[in-house]
Amino acid sequence: MTIGVLALQGDVREHLHALADLGEVGRLVRGPADLEGLSGIILPGGESTTLSILLESSRLFDPLAAALGGGLPAFGTCAGMILLADTVLDGRPDQKGFGVIGMTVRRNGYGRQVASFECDLDINGLGEPPVHAVFIRAPVVEATSPGVEVLATLPDGAEPDGPSRRGTGGGPVVCRQGPVLVTAFHPELTGDRRLHQLFVGMTKENMTNEDDQDNIKEGKEER
Repeated sequence: MTIGVLALQGDVREHLHALADLGEVGRLVRGPADLEGLSGIILPGGESTTLSILLESSRLFDPLAAALGGGLPAFGTCAGMILLADTVLDGRPDQKGFGVIGMTVRRNGYGRQVASFECDLDINGLGEPPVHAVFIRAPVVEATSPGVEVLATLPDGAEPDGPSRRGTGGGPVVCRQGPVLVTAFHPELTGDRRLHQLFVGMTKENMTNEDDQDNIKEGKEER
């Protein structure tokens, strides 16, 4: 099993290290050919408008969109969440995204770089201890569709006081819809690999489901 890491900009090396810590094979994804044979892909933190431009200039946007639309599991962190969301606020008018998870996100919703903060999160299914989360120019999830499972919300008072504060305590910061997992923060910046492990499990579950579908199809054809 090979998991790709979009390697156009952002925290690429950190995600590769996280996969290696779990004994999984990671692959840098810089062009369409790098998508071949992937079991899943991680879209890292970085700058979402820059990533959108680079996806176009590398001719990667359309084939990656097709792969995601076909059910390729994806894990988006911070800017990666923005790219995967179906509605983005405060983005550039020409900014493109993949629209594979039903949520409305606002770029830099918690404020600029100076408003970065850290906190501990209770994430459904990951048990104790809480996950330490690093928020850097993080997006705010303003709405989710009925099919989106919210796995964690921001504790009240977690973000710093100041002019950038939006009063968003209690908002979703970890969400899942089918084979898509997103976080508003950077799990790759700590040594806690539980979210990456969750995504690895999602990719394996997806592979099992695909094998089951292939077996059903082959059975029908034999009849």
